[in-house]
Amino acid sequence: MATPHARRGDTRRRIQDVALELFAQQGYEKTSLREIAEHLDVTKAALYYHFKTKEDILIGIVEDLTSPVDELIEWAADQPRTLETKCEVLRRYSEALWTSGPLFRFLQENQATVRDLSIGEGFKSKMFAVHALLRDPEAPLTDQVRSITAVFAMHAGMFTMQNIEGDPEEKRAAVLEVAQGLIAETYRDDRSPRDQTETPSARRKGSGLTDEP
Repeated sequence: MATPHARRGDTRRRIQDVALELFAQQGYEKTSLREIAEHLDVTKAALYYHFKTKEDILIGIVEDLTSPVDELIEWAADQPRTLETKCEVLRRYSEALWTSGPLFRFLQENQATVRDLSIGEGFKSKMFAVHALLRDPEAPLTDQVRSITAVFAMHAGMFTMQNIEGDPEEKRAAVLEVAQGLIAETYRDDRSPRDQTETPSARRKGSGLTDEP
């Protein structure tokens, strides 16, 4: 157990942890600075010493917990655009997502609120940057969709896996495998141009085959 001295020395982190927990439980708008202070058993003056507003707290949380994503984007910018690099991008992004799960869940569940705050544009730009690392603008449209969907699959997987029993690391690995599989599909060289641009149903119609009996 942390000593009182150690806890006081980490007040800023404690404020962020408690605030994020309350934001996630009851929503950003319904959480007040007074309530955060009460849960921390400190005065509002002590809270103001570190953060002047709720938005300041949220900005600090986002900056701290999304720094691995910034590092990932910086690293990948100098790497060759190969399948191996893209799979590594997804692996690192997976670690960032699951390590900071409460924050990403809050952002996902409070999109309308986040859009109106200063962090909204910053977080959106990070997402676009990750998409850009995976998507080849010259690729067939279906492959571009696969690349973007790989990121969304990781977000969706993190949420849905909460309700599935199993080892957390095994669940994370399963989600990552699906995402990397979508990227690997864009590098398949055994597809004709027709295969890359048409849906399975369109191909069946073109060949005279349908699902009709």
